[in-house]
Amino acid sequence: MARELAGRGLAVERQVPVAIEYRGMTFDEGFRADVIVGRKVILELKSLERVNNAHKKQLLTYLRLSGLKLGFLLNFGEALMKDGITRIVNGLDDEL
Repeated sequence: MARELAGRGLAVERQVPVAIEYRGMTFDEGFRADVIVGRKVILELKSLERVNNAHKKQLLTYLRLSGLKLGFLLNFGEALMKDGITRIVNGLDDEL
């Protein structure tokens, strides 16, 4: 996937350590984002029989901690890939 996106001219980073700050302490690697595209979008990759709310909340937490606004949860376990795509936006009132 990263190669395909890069081949289309997008800046792609894989397994990106994201620093977080908590109560004045900085953690250099609070979490690792699977893929960040253009330093704007997080792609969280899964291969599950079914995505549940915990997976969606995980991505929303990653967005909040990183300060990014848009993420996609991509589940390669679905029969059709189009059914395995969930869009998550940081900052919407009606989230999850």
